[in-house]
Amino acid sequence: MVVAGLCFGVMGVFVKLGSAGFSTAELVFYRCLAGFLFILLVALPARRPLWVPWPAMKVHLTRSISGFVSLMLYFYAIAHLPLPTAVTLNYTSPLFLMLLTALWLKQRPHRGQWLAIVVGFAGVALLLRPTLDATQWLAGVVGLGSGLLASVAYMNVHELGRLGEPEWRTVYYFSLVSSVGAGMVMLLQRAPMTPIDFDNVWLLLGMGVAATCAQLSMTRAYRKGKSLIVASMAYLTVVFSTLFGMLIWGDVLPTSSYAGMLLIVGCGILSSTMLRKG
Repeated sequence: MVVAGLCFGVMGVFVKLGSAGFSTAELVFYRCLAGFLFILLVALPARRPLWVPWPAMKVHLTRSISGFVSLMLYFYAIAHLPLPTAVTLNYTSPLFLMLLTALWLKQRPHRGQWLAIVVGFAGVALLLRPTLDATQWLAGVVGLGSGLLASVAYMNVHELGRLGEPEWRTVYYFSLVSSVGAGMVMLLQRAPMTPIDFDNVWLLLGMGVAATCAQLSMTRAYRKGKSLIVASMAYLTVVFSTLFGMLIWGDVLPTSSYAGMLLIVGCGILSSTMLRKG
């Protein structure tokens, strides 16, 4: 999950750079298309089966659709809210995952898991310092929706691991569904598509490679580990993204942001300690 967090941070850099020339739907489309093509080029020569029986396929579809809609809602929130607020709302997903695990799966989280997730979210709030105007309530609800649907996707990723589904096939179906969904949104847009040339193709390639590595790493983490422990370590993405902002764009952070980073790192250490014990 640490590797996934780093790769998601790198992906965010390319998304930020690419957003100056590409629309949201285009970025989502190219992000997911890269993963789809990569998995396809690896799986077909190796003759790995892409089709699965219906019980597993149903979970694949639930994971893929919830993940895609969550991604679109997240990008909508980014477009209509301050970036720190949109990120904070999206990272409510571990809190929702904890509630879904207790209510849906009837699995009561340990005290340490509650503590790790709450401490991590407090660190995110301190680091990003979100704000929300009264007129932005709809975008705020959309941002919360992205976090809720992301938790549904993560729970289904864990279920796919329990069913024995490999990481590459989980990423394959998510990339396929998201590429088709984003492609349909692109077709409905009235604005012409941004042409791809030598000046911007490297942004799309970098975003696609980073996103695919992040998806594969995250899927393996949820497949092999305990969902709530893995979810609490997902907050490290915020730390990596913030550090990239400081190094590349010269962002200046207040003292509270550094305190937030320490809380997030402490959340990761607490989670890894529970992982070794469990």
